[in-house]
Amino acid sequence: MPLGTNTALEGLAPSEIRRFSALARKVPGCVDLTLGEPAECTAGPVCDQVARSLDAGQTHYPPNRGREGLREAICAHMASGGLSFLPEQVVVTNGATEALFSTLFALLEPGDELIVPTPAFLLYGAVATLCRARVVALDTAPDSFQIDPQRLMALVGPRTKAIVVTSPNNPTGAVLDARSLDAVATAAGRGLYVICDDVYDQLVYADGVQGFALRHPELSDRTVVVNSMSKPYAMTGWRLGWLAGPRELVDRIAMVHQYAVSSVVSFTQDAAALALSTDVAPMRAAYRARRDLVLERLDGMGLPVVRPEGAFYAFPRIEELGLGSRDFCVRAAREAGVALVPGAAFGAEGHVRLSYACADDALVCGLDRLGDFVGALRP
Repeated sequence: MPLGTNTALEGLAPSEIRRFSALARKVPGCVDLTLGEPAECTAGPVCDQVARSLDAGQTHYPPNRGREGLREAICAHMASGGLSFLPEQVVVTNGATEALFSTLFALLEPGDELIVPTPAFLLYGAVATLCRARVVALDTAPDSFQIDPQRLMALVGPRTKAIVVTSPNNPTGAVLDARSLDAVATAAGRGLYVICDDVYDQLVYADGVQGFALRHPELSDRTVVVNSMSKPYAMTGWRLGWLAGPRELVDRIAMVHQYAVSSVVSFTQDAAALALSTDVAPMRAAYRARRDLVLERLDGMGLPVVRPEGAFYAFPRIEELGLGSRDFCVRAAREAGVALVPGAAFGAEGHVRLSYACADDALVCGLDRLGDFVGALRP
């Protein structure tokens, strides 16, 4: 009998975000606007705490779900945003990626359906594929990246297990409005789980915005909230995140976490607790200023874009220029020296994703080059 591997892997492909980031590195002087990674480094006091933890001998196995002090800090952090959880309802994970993986792996069985509003981060579909579940895409582009109640309910069927809610969204930067969140609640009332990917919830530029879990506490028995240290605290390389939800469900997810990774690195956890007390308002203000610059420049290029109200992405439409999104991004990198991510990677052909998490000077240079490239494509 021939050797083989898990056939579910045949439905996966390498990340196009990483592909185009790698292309940027191969082009001398290319400005990389691909990765959703803050240009800023982690705050010095947070880094210093790691040294103190090592000096204190925190080099041994921590509890599988994370140190009690960190889980308490996470609960306090969520409470400041109106969400009430106990430490036993929290699992500290290796980034939001592992939190989402463990959650989806605990929920999905072969043949189940996962509703994913698109455009969407590619991870959800990849994990569902590994679980041999089916992704049901809800195209939000016709509704300015909001969720239409009728479109959503038309996709709910007997095999639907869960729906993913990502607000602010990657790649669009869109923040779901009350109508969208209420539509999800109506669908969840039919017996669905709701997975809230809230990794950008501290990078919201509009006032009075509510997340799903806060707006619909009546569904707390079937809602899992996922978050991360990566984006607001410039800690992408630390691989620290968490999930929170109803105790019985979290116990099941924690089993996947335990057997997948055992635990998060011990000597980073006190530093993570310290980071949660950091004021992210200055970083949010910097991103807002970059967002405004990007919108002004895209408007000058004649590229339509839905105004992002969170995260650090813009998702302009480029289909009028006569190129597919992959061809556009390859040519932009090679001919103009600016790297973007094709919308096709997120299930939205005809768009490209631009990250403004980079340094200000790199962003200005990248926008200049993009403007020249777009101008050269026009008749």
